[in-house]
Amino acid sequence: MESTSATELWDRVFGTQPDPSQWLVAITGLIALAVVTSRLTWRLARNAITIAHEGGHGVVALLSGRRLDGIRLHSDTSGLTVSRGKPTGIGMILTAAAGYTAPSLLGLGGAWLLAAGHITALLWGATALLVAMLVMIRNAYGALSVVVTGATFLLVSWLTEPEVQAAFAYGVVWFLLLGGVRPPFELQRKRRFGQAGDSDPDQLARLTNVPAALWMFLFHAVSLCSLIGGGRWLLDL
Repeated sequence: MESTSATELWDRVFGTQPDPSQWLVAITGLIALAVVTSRLTWRLARNAITIAHEGGHGVVALLSGRRLDGIRLHSDTSGLTVSRGKPTGIGMILTAAAGYTAPSLLGLGGAWLLAAGHITALLWGATALLVAMLVMIRNAYGALSVVVTGATFLLVSWLTEPEVQAAFAYGVVWFLLLGGVRPPFELQRKRRFGQAGDSDPDQLARLTNVPAALWMFLFHAVSLCSLIGGGRWLLDL
């Protein structure tokens, strides 16, 4: 009996689900676009992009051998990831470059999973990543943001019908792909008016002697290419 239950759970998580209609894919994309382009909804939804941004810093810091001290998420949608290790070198460079590229690359990976029919695996994988990230959160607002986001993924994946899961999963991936495009443009505008402070491209410029403008170009290129590639997967083009 236990073996049967385990097999059913495995099949539920890692099996494939039927592809949703193209209408659902298109509608979820249009909704995500409206959320990203509206100043009112973007102000709230941007918290999810910040979670992905800081999570990207954190994951790459650990993978590159650095010690992750903690992550803080703030109500103004800013964030901070603190890691220890060598202040220069490839590990620090990759860690600094991971933030602005993480939402788009996560969206690209999510689009690949959805194109392969792994809707439930995407939802459970996202939940697992959020639980792992929660361990490193060091402020109350950040913990609340991650808990609410993770609980939403868990409830949708466990309690809702397949059609609802598909709509939610496609909406999330569209949002990551589209939402990953906007922050580099926002940062570029802030840098133009001297409001960016010690931003990621400025840190990367010091670490590599490569101008910050070229790092900005990289962030734009990754986000736009991810949107094009991920969009083609989602729309089955």
